[in-house]
Amino acid sequence: MSEQGERLQKVMAHAGVGSRRTCEEIIESGRVSIDGRTVTRLGTRVTPEQIIRVDGERIIFDESKVTMALHKPAGVVSTMEDEMGRPSLAQFIEDRTERLYHVGRLDQETEGLILLSNDGELTHRLTHPSYEIPKTYVATVEGQVNRSLQRTLENGVNLDEGLVKADRVKIIEMGLPNSIVEITLHSGANRVVRRMFEAAGFPVVRLVRTQFGTISIGRIKPGRSRLIRGSELGALMKSVDL
Repeated sequence: MSEQGERLQKVMAHAGVGSRRTCEEIIESGRVSIDGRTVTRLGTRVTPEQIIRVDGERIIFDESKVTMALHKPAGVVSTMEDEMGRPSLAQFIEDRTERLYHVGRLDQETEGLILLSNDGELTHRLTHPSYEIPKTYVATVEGQVNRSLQRTLENGVNLDEGLVKADRVKIIEMGLPNSIVEITLHSGANRVVRRMFEAAGFPVVRLVRTQFGTISIGRIKPGRSRLIRGSELGALMKSVDL
């Protein structure tokens, strides 16, 4: 192992694994690997290009790579700059010096969680259909739904691109004039959730994305954002085999 770079326990502690002493104990117990090889020596030094894992979960050392969770308000387009002058994502991260890119899109009127990152490989994998990243939405729809809607959406509805199925549907509230339904699916097709409910006979009044893969919107208020780091980032990367 190179004598250049940072001490392993310092990198782990900075990534939020635990205190320096806790990290030393984790290393000595054989729970850490570097580039696929288990290490137990406390004097080990690491460099940003090496892959560090604790209990199989990736630890990020390259601080130039940033991934964020943003609560996009309704009326904002999912671009960093809009040629029509509409509100865009850039206004919410004006204090960041990195050049960040949106991970996937939300249509203009859909609210909720969108990820921003300058990690090209992570972004590519999170948006590639082969990884089937699940996304969860809470939809307020017109009319009083019934329990059969769950079966309808999970069995699939026919859209222009063919049969599209929800992974999971949970009816939160059945009422008039509107009902509330939670839906999870991995399709990334344009406006797919709105089109599914429309096809089922319940047009969407309001749509909020609450989960993207392993990341939850939590208590992030509209227009606010937070960094994804430490074990949370590690879990996100593990979900796409990084």
